[in-house]
Amino acid sequence: MAAFSFILLFALFLPVFTFIKGCPPEFHCGRLAPIKYPFTIEGFKECGPLMLNDCDMPRGMPMIQFENETGYPIWYQVESFSPVNYLSTNLSVIDMDLQGRLNSRSCESFNNLSLPGHPHVTFKMNSSLKTMYKCDDSVESGDLDNFRFHGCGGFKIYYTVKDNASIPSPLLDCSTLQLPLNITNVDDDIFRILTSTFSLLVSLKDPMQGHKGSGSRAWKTVGIICATFSVIILMVVVTFFWRRYNRRKDGSSNLLPRNTSADLFSKSDRQGSDIFFGVSIFSYIELVEATHNFASENELGDGGFGIVHYGKLQDGREVAVKRLYERNYHKVQQFLNEIEILTRLRHKNLVALYGCTSRRSRELLLVYEYVPNGTVADHLHGDRASSGLLTWPIRMRIAIETASALVYLHASDIIHRDVKTSNILLDNYFSVKVADFGISRLFPNDVTHISTAPQGTPGYLDPEYYQCYQLTDRSDVYSFGVVLAELLSSMPAVDIARQRHEINLAQLAMSKIQRSAFDELIDPCLGYHSDEEVKRVTTCVAELAFLCLQQNRELRPSMDEVLEKLMRIENPLDELPNLVENHDQCLSH
Repeated sequence: MAAFSFILLFALFLPVFTFIKGCPPEFHCGRLAPIKYPFTIEGFKECGPLMLNDCDMPRGMPMIQFENETGYPIWYQVESFSPVNYLSTNLSVIDMDLQGRLNSRSCESFNNLSLPGHPHVTFKMNSSLKTMYKCDDSVESGDLDNFRFHGCGGFKIYYTVKDNASIPSPLLDCSTLQLPLNITNVDDDIFRILTSTFSLLVSLKDPMQGHKGSGSRAWKTVGIICATFSVIILMVVVTFFWRRYNRRKDGSSNLLPRNTSADLFSKSDRQGSDIFFGVSIFSYIELVEATHNFASENELGDGGFGIVHYGKLQDGREVAVKRLYERNYHKVQQFLNEIEILTRLRHKNLVALYGCTSRRSRELLLVYEYVPNGTVADHLHGDRASSGLLTWPIRMRIAIETASALVYLHASDIIHRDVKTSNILLDNYFSVKVADFGISRLFPNDVTHISTAPQGTPGYLDPEYYQCYQLTDRSDVYSFGVVLAELLSSMPAVDIARQRHEINLAQLAMSKIQRSAFDELIDPCLGYHSDEEVKRVTTCVAELAFLCLQQNRELRPSMDEVLEKLMRIENPLDELPNLVENHDQCLSH
């Protein structure tokens, strides 16, 4: 028994001793240069204080999350990584919040950037800044006659077009504002003069911090090993004496009953902690209180998989609670395994799945982050359509961000299976959050009832599904093509009020595009007839939708190709590879 225990301990601790030798000297992350301490990647959290996400996407841009001085999370997209010396690194980043505000021409753009804070790292702006004045409406503008201004309801932003224009002394009731300057801009539009892309110089506060960090990790690991070793030795000793005592007792008496398998199951099935294999577990009572007993006024929507209610947890988090229609989930372990996979997904354009109810709950509930600004469907042809807030630049960003989320899912071997505008949520800055991804993984493949395991939505469903009853990543591409048609036309995917051959938007769009009747498809409110750039971009997007909507899935591009095409349409000067032959006219204007 002692020899077995020694072998067991050696096998358990061999990987740990190997880990103490140190973290890898560098990591590879997407298309970035090799990264080093203080940066690390997912799966090596202990190897550095600053972790990059989405490194497994070879063509995508990794993400990094910081906190500002108030503890609010800041998401940056990392464009490039350039070590300056052993202590400092220059990061070229995109502030995702600022990008959303500038793209939507929101006056909330006009606030000074809050740089990240960290106990071991300093951050310094390493880009040109645009200096402006933020003044109350009551301010006399005599001293600012040579300035342009942008009105924002309650205040005005005064700015110069030329960077070398003289800036007067601070004025009463005005504050100085500085934001990253777009040095390539030749326009006088303030939202184009500014940019969400800038450089940060990231430096270690303590030159020995890297060595101390690895040393403390090693000693911490040694401490854990010693403690664990002591516990195991104690368990071996206790087990030895317990078995010896039991043999004596069994030899003298067989009157005491043994535990039955049912007893063991009920013990192992007791409600435990709030975390199960990395998945947050919520009690049913907690979610009933959060949603006010699933009150009808808190209902956010009714989808194919279940009804969604708004809720507020005791810790103040706003959540969306989905009550799944499927109740017969006897394969609890399989369900939790799939939930664990979905909670690991991290992308700025995916709705975060916080967790689910426990195996002892009376209902199957999923808990998501709450996204407050409705769905794309609401803004295109629903309750919010009259606001007219979805200008073409915003719609283009919606298409790109949705495509980026689908590329990430496909790279993670997950097919969405129900891509549609009502599953594309928008935050207050009109940034995309794709919902309902991967839920079909939670149900067995042999379920045939559409009410318990929906496989797509009419109007968005891959035509080849009716032939082989199987959805693939190219099925998501078809559904995304319908989404592009909706963004172009502002029309719903299915409308029985239209003529019979145009009830299905996919058929309508294919017919119009094939005849080059783009003006009959594209919403005139987007500026198709008055803005040549809008006409170019919308025409190109329509041609891309045509490719996505091909009946034969083999003729459709991958989502990777769709994303690259969209980015090239938006920025035709970028050097991106050609995706589709005979469509270069979209990029040559």
